[in-house]
Amino acid sequence: MKLRGLYAITDSQLLAGKFLSYVEAALEGGVTLLQYRDKSSDEARRLREAEALRDLCERYKTQLIINDDAELAARLNVGVHLGQTDGPLSPTRALLGSKAIIGSTCHAQLALAEQAAKEGASYVAFGRFFNSNTKPGAPTCSLDLLDHAKRTLHLPICAIGGITLDNAAPLVAHGVDLLAVVHGLFGAENTAEVTRRARAFNELLKV
Repeated sequence: MKLRGLYAITDSQLLAGKFLSYVEAALEGGVTLLQYRDKSSDEARRLREAEALRDLCERYKTQLIINDDAELAARLNVGVHLGQTDGPLSPTRALLGSKAIIGSTCHAQLALAEQAAKEGASYVAFGRFFNSNTKPGAPTCSLDLLDHAKRTLHLPICAIGGITLDNAAPLVAHGVDLLAVVHGLFGAENTAEVTRRARAFNELLKV
């Protein structure tokens, strides 16, 4: 499958009390990848929510990605996104198989992306590009880095970090395939606005 389009990432606090309704509204607007991101230690709830998302994603033909938890991804037969503290990517590729989508956080470093590509990543994620609620302390990424990455990597490139409809266009112009969005998508007042934003992000990417 071609990895291009909106990459929606859940946030448990932001979506408290409206989790599934807002996620479904985003899927209605078109989402290429949906990442379940929950940093809590409540494993039973995480399994329950991940299963609900998997069922929703199947209905909308969207790929579900689990953040940082290869074992949960294997249990649900879905993809995973790994940070730099999650160890090498190769064992996860062996665990999930050759067809699973595995993404890798590469911060603002091309060398990390090149290493991830060697180890079998499906896409690489650079960021943050703008001020981010989710990762306020992350180093800032430049548009120049995207140009270098586009020339040297033969993988889909994801941008993350404070992305909104107002600032996303330059990222697309510099070759980004996936726009990873949290607050810029789910920080909406109602489900109709979530759907509208999802469609507008895809319009920027001409998906």
